[in-house]
Amino acid sequence: MRMSAAAPDGPLQRIRYERRLAAEALGTALLLAIVVGSGIMGERLAGGNVAIALLVNAIATGAGLVVLIESLGPISGAHLNPAVTLVAWLRRDIDGRAAIAYAAAQTAGAIAGTITAHLMFARPPIEFSATHRDGPAMALSEFVATFGLIGTILGVSRARPGFVSIAVGFYIVAAYWFTASTAFANPAVTVARCLTATFSGIAPASAPAFIAAQIAGALAGWTLFTWLYREARPA
Repeated sequence: MRMSAAAPDGPLQRIRYERRLAAEALGTALLLAIVVGSGIMGERLAGGNVAIALLVNAIATGAGLVVLIESLGPISGAHLNPAVTLVAWLRRDIDGRAAIAYAAAQTAGAIAGTITAHLMFARPPIEFSATHRDGPAMALSEFVATFGLIGTILGVSRARPGFVSIAVGFYIVAAYWFTASTAFANPAVTVARCLTATFSGIAPASAPAFIAAQIAGALAGWTLFTWLYREARPA
């Protein structure tokens, strides 16, 4: 998620392409193992208290994001999210070919991470979720969650580049609680969470609206925050 570090001719361009894709796939796989695995563990230990299960899920996800961004950012930029990659392409930090490859690697990694979480808890590798998350409120929640995520990345990377990973982790923990959808804010995560019939799952029929709202939120975030942080031109 350090998009500013991925500028053409920047340090990421000197890292071999396959290593960058591997980092995106691995990072997103670990992210989904954290999301799904902590959801399963939280639900098992919460004794039916959904609030505690959500709190466990949110804290684990936010903490995991900080570690993943710090460790993989120097290799690929640690987008771990096709919506973030879309904004990086719009900013011309990466080219179109790399953006498509990043998104594919992220999605494949996310699916692998969900399967890994299932296997760790002795569940079938793939279980289609029956948890419907439908309606305008859910779509608006995903729009807001993704809009805020992009704003966090663009704003903090400009003001305090070394603080991006912590800011993103904090934002996601908060967004788990202030959005009705629990802030997926990531198309690859949404696809992968269709494949788990656990606490963090989403029914496949609900996914298209989530993904459309996430893309719209990313575009709106890029538009507004690019304008907001634009340097004033000399008179």
